[in-house]
Amino acid sequence: MLLLSAAQERTLRFVTLVYRHGDRSPLGTYPTDPHKAAAWPHGFQQLSEVGIWQQKALGQFLRERYAEFLSTSYKPQEIYVRSTDYDRTIMSAQANLMGLYPNSNPQIAWKPVPIHTVPTKYDKLLKPPTRTCQRYQQLMEETINLPSYQAKLEEWKSFMEKMANYTGLKSEQLTLRGLWKVYDTLFCQKTHNMTLPSWATPQVLATLSEIEMFNIEAHVGMYAAQEKARFTGGLLLGAILSNFSKIVCQDLPLKMIMYSAHDSTLIALQGALGVYNGHPPPYTACHGFEFYQESNNSFSIAMFYRNRSDQQPHVLALPGCPTPCPLPLFIHLTRRVVPQDWDAECQNPQRGPGHTVIALAAVVGLLSVALIGMGILYWRR
Repeated sequence: MLLLSAAQERTLRFVTLVYRHGDRSPLGTYPTDPHKAAAWPHGFQQLSEVGIWQQKALGQFLRERYAEFLSTSYKPQEIYVRSTDYDRTIMSAQANLMGLYPNSNPQIAWKPVPIHTVPTKYDKLLKPPTRTCQRYQQLMEETINLPSYQAKLEEWKSFMEKMANYTGLKSEQLTLRGLWKVYDTLFCQKTHNMTLPSWATPQVLATLSEIEMFNIEAHVGMYAAQEKARFTGGLLLGAILSNFSKIVCQDLPLKMIMYSAHDSTLIALQGALGVYNGHPPPYTACHGFEFYQESNNSFSIAMFYRNRSDQQPHVLALPGCPTPCPLPLFIHLTRRVVPQDWDAECQNPQRGPGHTVIALAAVVGLLSVALIGMGILYWRR
């Protein structure tokens, strides 16, 4: 355990990290795209070479930050890594772990670390299926019907008509999400120094970026934000708090849980916490939860957000609480965004197997660590 200083008398007990994957190719294309899929050697939605190095750099940052907390080499009882079931997030986790555990054995080029996944259709924790959540869809419909929302659509009406001519998209495809996909394609092409079409001026890109931020705000805020959070980031937040409680109660040796996910995962989580800054998380953005044991044996939580590699992480404070925040107060302040029964609150007519699968996935890592801990105790005796 890492003792921060004699003056503080605070001991780091556990860390949870949620980060976005590294640089990638676009999610797709649009009809008039001059580059198409051929411009991307590994296809769409894939981690790039740049993304690999970005994630390795994040791992190196984490190694430096937790040098006195984590062992220098991988120990299964100390860390549990989970990724969404996408190539780019699994590869990001692999690259990150290369930086976190630099190999000192010249005879082994790379030492693998287990990365756990859940099929996307069952992954409520990191990619909640809000499209199948009836109550969430009802809240979004009410959001769309807000006068302020409709006013923005009217403001962008002529712009969207121009985008139809520029991109070749049909009118039914020109939703805010459809325009975000166009922006994503252009953003990736610009990042990789490809020539953009003449209509993709700085003003057009700025408007597309504004539309993206507005669309995000509609999903995590603007209206019924707390209830929306129960269907998005609240589930992950509840798991993060629950995991720490289990580790303390069972006195497990686990020190870190790492989640390799997406910008949408971070947005939902930070929206639930009330700390989202309105800007989409960049590649390898990392939100950290650090659980401390105080000198009086109480517990507290500190949060940080690393969204730039050339700066120190930002300290994040939960609204209404000092940092580090006493754990009971943290739980109290976030209780309204943590669902008790996701499926029931969604008002879905049937419960599929996803409820069981997500419950198993949430505890399988902790159970394995518990078995390891029991084995260690038995061996010692």
